[in-house]
Amino acid sequence: MAVADRPGARSVPVVPVASGHSIPVLGLGTSHQGGYSHTAVVHALQKCGIRHIDTAKRYGCESLLQRAIRESAVKREDLWITTKLWHSDCGYESTKKACLESCERLGVEYLGLCKSIGVSNFLISHLEQLKEDCVITPHVNQVEYHPFQRPQELVDYCRRRDIVFEGYCPLAKGEALTHPTIIQLAKKYGRTPAQICIRWSIQNGIVTIPKSTKVERIEENCKVFDFTIAEDDVEILNGMHDGRHVSWDPSFIVFLILI
Repeated sequence: MAVADRPGARSVPVVPVASGHSIPVLGLGTSHQGGYSHTAVVHALQKCGIRHIDTAKRYGCESLLQRAIRESAVKREDLWITTKLWHSDCGYESTKKACLESCERLGVEYLGLCKSIGVSNFLISHLEQLKEDCVITPHVNQVEYHPFQRPQELVDYCRRRDIVFEGYCPLAKGEALTHPTIIQLAKKYGRTPAQICIRWSIQNGIVTIPKSTKVERIEENCKVFDFTIAEDDVEILNGMHDGRHVSWDPSFIVFLILI
């Protein structure tokens, strides 16, 4: 894991991607639920050293992010921006058109069109199907990941195939913040439950993208690189996996690959 040198901002470690680029291990998530805060995004970029933003066409905030990125004055080449297309955009020409439209809304020339490509919510069965139908292996797989949902078999599968595993919902949509074990560990380390969850995820080698629209929460979520959770405590958190989904369960989804 390398550290990106960004004068004037906190340094966030990065990990290499098979495309030849590097992705920051901590990013800022956005979504179609829970609102959007221009101030929070600008603060994350200007004050917290965040250089990784996750969004999607479906979230409806790509144009809003363009304004925030412009106001932050962070250079495009210093940013890792992820957006996701909708299933209706399948097919080469439709996908290319949708990607160009996302670039226009975000105010960027590339995401890449396309520097790195990935998938979201793909389980082993879906990745195996993709392997049969496509030539290029995804560079990233973005999947729900938190103490209650730790799909280690999938993580191991991705690592063997040089696919970066990226975890969303690291706080289990708040459910993890009230768990007695996590609260106890937070007290032990003098941290917040959110910081324990995020640090645990990063220590497990997961690119982690917590979401918040509150400046103070973003500040809190970013202060996770000046402490380490002991291995025995990591194992305690690892043992909390119960298969719970707080987003949605893609287990029974069949993906149709059109090429």
